[in-house]
Amino acid sequence: LDLTCPKAPCFVRFSEREQIANLQAEINQKKMEIEILELEKETADITHPFYLNQKCQIFQDMNNHLEAVLKEKRALRKRLIRPRCQDSLPIEAPYHKYIVELLTEAVTFIEKLEKHLQTVRSSPQIPTLMKDMDTALTKTEILVRDLEELTEQILKWREVQKE
Repeated sequence: LDLTCPKAPCFVRFSEREQIANLQAEINQKKMEIEILELEKETADITHPFYLNQKCQIFQDMNNHLEAVLKEKRALRKRLIRPRCQDSLPIEAPYHKYIVELLTEAVTFIEKLEKHLQTVRSSPQIPTLMKDMDTALTKTEILVRDLEELTEQILKWREVQKE
């Protein structure tokens, strides 16, 4: 009797709704797992022991450097207090503008010197470059001759075709 009697449509819809709700819950669960995995991936460089060891080593090196600086605090303070102008050559004020001009000329001289050195370095290559140019010129002359002959043949062929 149960097989022959049709099921009520409301119960069919109820079971479909229950299946849909179960699938939605499963989808939400998977989304939550994916978000957790992405968060772990983003924070892996912070929490991974390898990176933590590297950062710890960097901090230890910085700490050692700062300790060394603090140990030599007095010597550093003396060096900073001492004026720097006594370490260089004293130049009287009227000659400062000449020194500036001299330095600009020195810079241009160095630039020109570099260019001249480059040309001197490339001078051993000049004979090979000249040979390459000669061979290129002879090849172009041959091509020009061939082109002239070909144009003459084309013109003769046109005249023959016209006749």
